[in-house]
Amino acid sequence: MSARHAARLWAAQRLTAAVLAVCVAVHLVTIIYAVRGGLSAGEILGRTRGSYGWGAFYATFVLAAAVHGAIGLRTIAHEWLGIEGDLLELGMTVAGVALTILGLRAVFAVVGA
Repeated sequence: MSARHAARLWAAQRLTAAVLAVCVAVHLVTIIYAVRGGLSAGEILGRTRGSYGWGAFYATFVLAAAVHGAIGLRTIAHEWLGIEGDLLELGMTVAGVALTILGLRAVFAVVGA
């Protein structure tokens, strides 16, 4: 792997970590606020239906998690399993795409009209 590629992966990992920190904080504060306000899960889901704002927020959350997770799995596959080269890059790409698809399906289930 070139130094340029390694630097890009490092930067992407750190950037997505920062995005995830904000998303997790907003998500947890929202849940605590809603539950303390007496809302049930059904009422919360009723309020998120058709909300483009929540859809965009959770889509951002999913994309950051997919990139962050795929890069992390790439590191684990390389360090623990000794996988290298094109197979390593393919595995990271497949993991990222799978996480994105599954995550966006969940977002649509919560927000979709």
